[in-house]
Amino acid sequence: MTITSTLRLGVLALALAAGGVVVARGNEIEKTNSKAENNAPPPGMALIPAGTYTPLQRAINEAAQVAVPAFFLETDPVTNADYLAFVTAQPKWRRSQVSAMFADASYLEHWVGDLEPGAKAPPGAPVVRISWFAARAYARWAGKRLPTTAEWELAAGAGYTRPDGKNDEVLRRDLYAWLARPVPAVQADTTTLRPDFHGVRGLHGLVWEWVDDFNTAMVTGESRGDSGLERDLFCGAGAVGAKETTDYAAFMRQALRSSLKANNTTTALGFRCAQDATLPTTSQP
Repeated sequence: MTITSTLRLGVLALALAAGGVVVARGNEIEKTNSKAENNAPPPGMALIPAGTYTPLQRAINEAAQVAVPAFFLETDPVTNADYLAFVTAQPKWRRSQVSAMFADASYLEHWVGDLEPGAKAPPGAPVVRISWFAARAYARWAGKRLPTTAEWELAAGAGYTRPDGKNDEVLRRDLYAWLARPVPAVQADTTTLRPDFHGVRGLHGLVWEWVDDFNTAMVTGESRGDSGLERDLFCGAGAVGAKETTDYAAFMRQALRSSLKANNTTTALGFRCAQDATLPTTSQP
């Protein structure tokens, strides 16, 4: 059974480390947003205004709310065509050349060859079976980076028609319908999904996505001799104390993140890139 199918069948048992929710923005953040909105995003990217991310459960010494500065996020996940350009320019990341330290045996295994994605990997579909190491290498090659968990979750908090999608029933319906479906043999083209309020597609309903800090595990106590730690890591009781216990999708996302190693690849795990948003500077009088 694959990691993805295991999660879909039994993710409630892993739901301790929740993703997060977006809360109201303060005056200072709104002022920053007004400046950022004047900064046009690079091609293929959208501006995600500054906001605050509230982890559903916090690690030791983690703030109750995380301030997230404005940033740019790619409107679509990285596609097979994008990744083909990368491995063409960077031979060490081709399927036959990559080190097992950086990608497991299923890395790009659905591609026909090193430089031939084939019918199971259409050019416009998101690239999957990519490790965190490979995703990070691509992002650096492209002059970008992977989004942090806080950034990704902040962006994912948008609805179709408003910046806060918490009560967007259409989005919730589409998301849960995707979670209920088996992983398709061939992923859909990234442009087939409806864009959200910020113009971003596929954060919900396409593939899971790597984040830069995927392995920041929640630790509730000293691991040696802490009998509650193992129980919380693999039991639905880990949701106790979560700020938002109804956000099932957020629990699933973080359950996936906490189950992965950096060289893992799965049938429905891709990525997209982010970039710092350089705010315009104002001259002092």
